[in-house]
Amino acid sequence: MNLTRAFPEKPLKEIRSIERRFYLHLADIFIETLKETRMSEKTIRKRYKVINPELPESIIASGKDVLAVGGHNSNWEWLTFVPLYLKVNTIIIYKPLENKRFDRYVYKIRSRFGVKLTPMSSVVREIIDARNKGINTMSVFIADQNPRKRDIKYWTKFMNQDAPVYLGAEKVSAKFNMAVLFLSVKKTKRGHYELTFEELYRETANLPEYTVTDAHVKRLEELIREQPPYWTWTHRRWKHKKEDFMNE
Repeated sequence: MNLTRAFPEKPLKEIRSIERRFYLHLADIFIETLKETRMSEKTIRKRYKVINPELPESIIASGKDVLAVGGHNSNWEWLTFVPLYLKVNTIIIYKPLENKRFDRYVYKIRSRFGVKLTPMSSVVREIIDARNKGINTMSVFIADQNPRKRDIKYWTKFMNQDAPVYLGAEKVSAKFNMAVLFLSVKKTKRGHYELTFEELYRETANLPEYTVTDAHVKRLEELIREQPPYWTWTHRRWKHKKEDFMNE
């Protein structure tokens, strides 16, 4: 259903092909997530390439904080490898799991190489604390989650649909006048990925409302269209309808 709504121009045969390739990729993600606990740094560097670490490093060196935003495409879990390539204080926004014991286990895995994991509710405090210590940060947002109904504040066009979008990345970047980079992660072959940082905005404090949100949503859509099987299609992506929301 998600695929046919996102690609109404594609014939059913092609939709079925994307579906099959997606499930193969999803199986790879499960295995790769399990294997990362035992992967050596040498193996990681062979399988995960960061094309231009100098971009965020140069922005940080200039005295600005960076907000890097992406989606659940390719292998988003391996973004925790970024500290191997960048000499940057990195914060990744995550949603704590309800099972506290499992949450501690996942936290340990994801913070193995030095990223700071923090819930969305704590990210502003983390950035302020770092600034008070004279440290500039790069905060990583995976921003394509489906907002809860009570959190819907803005709708935009995404993959041929009216879609509600979280505004956290935009609000945080504007509050601190952060540079905004897009995380372009591509699967180059099975078990191998490349991350390229793409600059969206160097200054964000005075941008018109929703500019940052529309920009990163548009760039994610372009990336999905380049590699359709590698976005997470299994979720109920468009469960909220704009017309129902507006009529309440």
